[in-house]
Amino acid sequence: QVQLVESGGGLVQAGGSLRLSCAASGRTFNSYVMGWFRQAPGKEREFVAAISRYGISTYYADSVKGRFTILRDNAKNTVYLQMNSLKPEDTAVYYCAAATLSSAAQLMPSSADYWGQGTQVTVSS
Repeated sequence: QVQLVESGGGLVQAGGSLRLSCAASGRTFNSYVMGWFRQAPGKEREFVAAISRYGISTYYADSVKGRFTILRDNAKNTVYLQMNSLKPEDTAVYYCAAATLSSAAQLMPSSADYWGQGTQVTVSS
């Protein structure tokens, strides 16, 4: 069992930055591919970024590539999402996810094993 707790969301102006954190319980953090998803009102949950178990490989949605960076610190059982050059269309609830996958490239909502409770990110224009 893994518990995920997100933090770092908030209100920011367009062009600004935020850093989300997701702290995981348990002693097997490096067994999991980690990722971030987001869900805007009236829309389906969508993939944002994923990182392999030891941080070697990362994957991004086209909409955030070049602006967002996913990082993990296995010693702290924490995964981060650094979000720069934020746009109003980035407004959503952001969720952290953990999955037992052989590749981070396979991460999608249906393949996640554990979810955090979500943290709201609001970008004003």
